[in-house]
Amino acid sequence: MQKIRWGIIGCGNVTEVKSGPAFYKLENSELIAVMRRNEELAKDFAHRHNVPKWYSDAESLINDPEIDAVYIATPPSSHKKYTLLAAAAGKAVYVEKPMALTFSECNEMITACQRYNVPLFVAYYRRALPRFLKIKELIDSGAIGTPRIVSCQLCREMESRYLDPENLPWFVQPEISGGGLFVDLACHTLDMLDFLLGKIVSVKGHANSQAKAYPAEDCVSMSFVFENQVQGVGIWNFVASSREDRVEIMGTKGKIIFSTFGDSPISYYDDKNTLHQFNFENPKNIQMPFIQTIIQQLRGKDISPSTGISASRTSWVIDEVLKEYRAELHSKFK
Repeated sequence: MQKIRWGIIGCGNVTEVKSGPAFYKLENSELIAVMRRNEELAKDFAHRHNVPKWYSDAESLINDPEIDAVYIATPPSSHKKYTLLAAAAGKAVYVEKPMALTFSECNEMITACQRYNVPLFVAYYRRALPRFLKIKELIDSGAIGTPRIVSCQLCREMESRYLDPENLPWFVQPEISGGGLFVDLACHTLDMLDFLLGKIVSVKGHANSQAKAYPAEDCVSMSFVFENQVQGVGIWNFVASSREDRVEIMGTKGKIIFSTFGDSPISYYDDKNTLHQFNFENPKNIQMPFIQTIIQQLRGKDISPSTGISASRTSWVIDEVLKEYRAELHSKFK
């Protein structure tokens, strides 16, 4: 395949800058069509981004014979449906994170793509960003010795948009997103830890709604163990007094401290506790380096670092942490 011809399902906010432009800016890639249920909005996006076709239903885009690969940029509640349709049509699939509502849905998506022999990629694009590749290089080179423990903290204030029960954003509505801001944001950190340290094999956690502003959880704490016996703890709170974004990986010879979001410096402390800092500016179209890896794989040149199989591991961790809270929530609304 010399040039990858793309179609986007769900040309909303995430596709405006983060991802969409990469499909027509990158070499050997072309954006053929976009889809949104509101035809006027789909047409508007297409005109602004010089896309030749637009649709108001997903199946028409998926079945367009000029499209080789489909990017699913809708909320998680429709990821499985569109992935199964795209796979059956023989189209490569690139789906937004989190991969699906549940680990079980992830497995259905993986099975379908394997059945129809199409690749499945998931938008954990940080795996291709230079700042995180630098962190991986430090760990893999033994700069901190053998990794031993990990700690994560992400805190944000309660925003006014979460106080109107009649107009809640979709990502705090569990039936659409699978949970709340923990699912939407923590998945990036959990996937990055999978990338840096390997598979998480044991998880224990607690989730609750402290502010009770919406049905989804707003506070989650967890402990976890990796396959290589590294242990970790984390807490995510979205009704705090201020913002915090910190991940620390400590080894036998040093430690690395970084943030999941933004582009603050990476802090590396060596075996003499001397601080070294590395600065990386994230690209404007932040998914572009990762989308480049997908294009390379589809052209038979390389292997992309985030697949359905790797992404499903993060969904399994989320399911383990939220299973009791989800069961309690389900019982309330029976």
